[in-house]
Amino acid sequence: MADSKAGLRKPVFTKVDQLRPGTSGHTLTVKVVSTKMVLQKGRADGPQVRQMRIAECLVGDETGMIIFTARNDQVNLMEEGATVTLRNAKIDMFKGSMRLAVDKWGRVEVTEPARFTVKEDNNLSLIEYELVNVVEE
Repeated sequence: MADSKAGLRKPVFTKVDQLRPGTSGHTLTVKVVSTKMVLQKGRADGPQVRQMRIAECLVGDETGMIIFTARNDQVNLMEEGATVTLRNAKIDMFKGSMRLAVDKWGRVEVTEPARFTVKEDNNLSLIEYELVNVVEE
């Protein structure tokens, strides 16, 4: 490790159609198609300082779409029509379907508007997966 070059390595950008269940460490640039608030606990003016917000955002690129689960401060960045870069994103499974999420180890950044149009007929969150145990004999 002593001779390895110091500094950050360049991110490898992933396309939406390359996402698979149980994978993580994805960096991708997507457009926000729609946003829907699903949970809001605690009031900003109330005694509780920590406010919990969760929104399901349909995001996509030229290869497909997927639902992104935005939490707390991420919700403000996910405006319809905005282009965002998701760094160190992971795939969570929810009721058998894939959801994209960025936890405390990743980042959500608003970037300049993308030139691609979202492929709306390939929604990866509509594909239902089933966990199958494989027994080797």
